[in-house]
Amino acid sequence: MNYKEILAKAKDYKKDISKFLRDMIAIPSESGKEKDVILRIKEEMEKVGFDKVEIDPMGNILGYLGHGKHLIAMDAHIDTVGIGDINLWRYDPYKGYEDDEIIIGRGASDQEGGMASMVYAARIIKDLGLEDDYTLLVTGTVQEEDCDGLCWQYIINEDKIKPEFVVITEPTSCNIYRGQRGRMEIKVSTHGVSCHGSAPERGDNAIYKMADIINELKVLHTCLKNDNFLGKGSLTVSEIFFSSPSRCAVADGCSISIDRRLTWGESWQGAIEEIKNLPSSKGYNADVELYTYEKPSYTGLIYPTESYFPAWVLEEDHPACQTLVKAYGNLFDENPLVDKWTFSTNAVSIMGRYGIPCVGFGPGHEDQAHAPNEKTWKSELVKATAMYATIPKLYVQNFS
Repeated sequence: MNYKEILAKAKDYKKDISKFLRDMIAIPSESGKEKDVILRIKEEMEKVGFDKVEIDPMGNILGYLGHGKHLIAMDAHIDTVGIGDINLWRYDPYKGYEDDEIIIGRGASDQEGGMASMVYAARIIKDLGLEDDYTLLVTGTVQEEDCDGLCWQYIINEDKIKPEFVVITEPTSCNIYRGQRGRMEIKVSTHGVSCHGSAPERGDNAIYKMADIINELKVLHTCLKNDNFLGKGSLTVSEIFFSSPSRCAVADGCSISIDRRLTWGESWQGAIEEIKNLPSSKGYNADVELYTYEKPSYTGLIYPTESYFPAWVLEEDHPACQTLVKAYGNLFDENPLVDKWTFSTNAVSIMGRYGIPCVGFGPGHEDQAHAPNEKTWKSELVKATAMYATIPKLYVQNFS
């Protein structure tokens, strides 16, 4: 392959990539409301020459290029979080902002930039005749922000698609990422007895019970397992709820949500037991359970799953990882940083549940995710486009 030619083509398409990204940003696409942005992606895939474009019953868009025996997938979730406090934005989060170097808007880094780069990588493959004995599947997946990996549970179980490996295009600052911690969404509930607030001694306050549990959770966080690569497990209380007859009454119920991050070697069963075994959890007979996600996609399809998302690590010498390392070196004449994500991606299902190898490379930065004035860098969109155009043929020629 002529790597200089691939990189030059990616630079030539910078304006088209940027326009496509800004078009996606302009379409609000929070989880469960992605229909219009999916249709915009379909239009662009057909424009650049994908061989087949489908939308599955869940609403994921699947674009195919080539007809070879090696199925290689590249994934971008195309839903976004909301905009939060509009007063924290310097620019309209959907109209955005663009100059010679950056693009600002909701989804710029997390992660519609990855989709823009993938689509134009397919165009470069067509332009330069980089087809080989592979089929490239480019997926624009839904509901990741609500339930990461659910879309790929559907793709693998119901669409019956199983690639040899998947490139996750979440933001990596154009580094190569080969793992991430897992996570769980845990609910803890305490129960009490309500009474009039003027005589609280007649009741049993569920909020007071929860306060003791929360203090013990703060200590538990400091004691969790550490892994040399993925880092330490963690937990934080992210939500609190109560039930009470009125403001003038003792609370008869209290629940909290826990965001639990699992490092390598931790299990969901062990994480539940750690909380159940806290002295206050035992003393107050607290209920500890996993949440279940069962919200409909924009098509109306409901695909329930427990809110457990496994950790995963790909060995650095795995062919998928080495394909990206070699592609990076050939394109940019330097060695890449091989690292890990702090946050969670669809690979929790693809590799964490199903063992399909995943490796990450994406434009944009993790610290832009869910932030006001979210931005990405045009130079990284170009680098990512060149990488995605290079990876399939390089894999087939060197590692398959």
